[in-house]
Amino acid sequence: MSDLDMSQYLGIFLDEAEEQLQQLDEAVVQLEQTPDDQELLNTIFRAAHTLKGSSASMGFNRLATLTHRMESVLDSLRQGKLAVSREIIDILLASVDTLRALKDSIAAGKGEEGDVNEVVARLEAVLAGPAAPVANKAVANAELTLDDIEQNVIRAAEVKGFRAYEIRVQLEAGCQMKSARAYLVFNNLKELGEVIKSVPHTQDLEAEKFDDTFTLAFVSREDADTLANVVKSVSEIKDVLVRPIVLEEDQPAAARAGTAPGKPGVEAAGGKNGTTAPAGEHHVNQTVRVDVQRLENLMNLVGELVIDRTRLTEVGNGLKNRLGNEELLETLEEVSLHIGRITSDLQEEIMKARMFPIDQVFNRFPRMVRDLARKAGKEIDFIIEGRETELDRTVIEEIGDPLIHLLRNAIDHGIEEPEVRLHQGKPRHGTVRLKAFHQENQIVITVEDDGAGMDAEKIKAKAIARGLISPESAARLSRREALDLIFLPGLSTSDKVTDVSGRGVGMDIVRNHIEKINGTIDIRTTPGKGTCFTIKLPLTLAINRSLLVHVDGRVYAFPLANVVEIIDVTPDSIQHVHRQQVVVVRGRVLPLIYLGQALGLGTPIPAADTYAVVIVGLAEKQVGFIVDDLIGEQEIVIKSLGNFIGKIPGIAGATIMGDGSVALILDVRSLMNFVGEEADRELAS
Repeated sequence: MSDLDMSQYLGIFLDEAEEQLQQLDEAVVQLEQTPDDQELLNTIFRAAHTLKGSSASMGFNRLATLTHRMESVLDSLRQGKLAVSREIIDILLASVDTLRALKDSIAAGKGEEGDVNEVVARLEAVLAGPAAPVANKAVANAELTLDDIEQNVIRAAEVKGFRAYEIRVQLEAGCQMKSARAYLVFNNLKELGEVIKSVPHTQDLEAEKFDDTFTLAFVSREDADTLANVVKSVSEIKDVLVRPIVLEEDQPAAARAGTAPGKPGVEAAGGKNGTTAPAGEHHVNQTVRVDVQRLENLMNLVGELVIDRTRLTEVGNGLKNRLGNEELLETLEEVSLHIGRITSDLQEEIMKARMFPIDQVFNRFPRMVRDLARKAGKEIDFIIEGRETELDRTVIEEIGDPLIHLLRNAIDHGIEEPEVRLHQGKPRHGTVRLKAFHQENQIVITVEDDGAGMDAEKIKAKAIARGLISPESAARLSRREALDLIFLPGLSTSDKVTDVSGRGVGMDIVRNHIEKINGTIDIRTTPGKGTCFTIKLPLTLAINRSLLVHVDGRVYAFPLANVVEIIDVTPDSIQHVHRQQVVVVRGRVLPLIYLGQALGLGTPIPAADTYAVVIVGLAEKQVGFIVDDLIGEQEIVIKSLGNFIGKIPGIAGATIMGDGSVALILDVRSLMNFVGEEADRELAS
């Protein structure tokens, strides 16, 4: 293939190779838990086979060589010549790692950099070793899967009027001459058609290296009943199953989704001739790869439409107030409403196009948890729930690193060693649970373990020892605030430094990443019982619902996800504690501050009979911001302030209003931190 041709298909090859490698990584880890799952073995084999074929087609010989050796090991596992063991799983995972390194090298334009000889030698050593016993050998030996050549033979036979069948033969238990019975089955069938494949291989049948079941791929012009009767004419046959083989492209699309290439079709219940039951018509989802930048451009254009929709509504309302209910104005109002509906529908569709299942992130974690647990000498059951939960692509890109840190901490700090757990009356295996679900307009992700939990007093002591807070400040902290200290840079609860954790550079990264995408993180922990981190994220970062307020003649937007409630407060209900304004709301003391003061506008709070107070919250911490006036709730398009303006404390971005003016979007966490710092300064003075 020429260089030009290769560059033409390289992008498609790399995308498909990444999909196959991800599938291999997940399936091999799962195989360690369910070693008798023959269908899972077939899935792994097909993924390796597909990657081998595409690599060879593109001229990447190292990739093709390594996947070919993997195929040989996997085929031996399928045929029962090898048994799944931890050592074989380790070698297969090492092979996947090497394949991924080669793929990354190709993607970087460096070609196939890397040596495959070592891992190939390990695979060949497995093949050269003694055959291992397999518990369910009859099932393993009887599984029928067709390769490309065998499928092509069947297609050619079908063109000539033959039909392809899977014939599964089970001998009587205790049969003394199994090879002779198998020979008679072959001999009786040869007049009616041709055997395409035998599982186990004919040599193994002759040597009686099988239990009591063998399977044939057979082409014939006869029907299923005739073939079954011919096989049953041989003595010591316990059972015969004859069913048609339906190749992948011959199946309905819905059936292909759950059936492997070259797998037999499902026998119809009560079907006289073993034909497949007719399935109802199913809708076939068609997909196409789209450049992510195109989706970004579409989202930006929809954002502009949303802005203009709001402006058009305001213009219509203004004209109506001036001119009354004239016919042209009514027409304008109808057009405005129609454009509004179309824009909303378009916005919803584009948002859906940007949504991806979170399993794109979650799928990489089982392998990581397995490797870390083995390295730490711990036994862990890793449970994932809510893989199908969807969220915006930009959020998916940011959430991976925080979850990695949380899972590593759960394994290294949270879950105890097996002997310690047994001594404490816990199960030997620790449990780490990763869960995602939708809650209103947010996605919630929890990372939970049943390990040692966290001690707030120990965390405070660590922070004092490292000079991160003073003993006086630590004494004033509530339990919730003490737990939040783990997010300080340089603080670690671990007594020793490992290559996994202990340097205090993980949890601050977690919170920074989550805050970057307007999310929150909360901790719930019980010493000796375990810890649960709860992350709440917006579904999208492009368009958000916000509460608009007036302060000092300007418009500001509170993200609605952070707004707890809105209350009216009279001046005489405001009290002072250590020169900090507070108000008592339902028995709880709530800090108060004028939003203009928090933003550094330098304007005093205006005199009024009552003040509108917006109460915002992060986890259990709440603050009330006094504003001049409430405008209302509105869907806004989030715009970045850009590198020229840079990061402004208290401001997360901007949006364009219906009248063309700019409103600033508030950074709630930054504002709440300002209130806390002000309180500390008042206490210190």
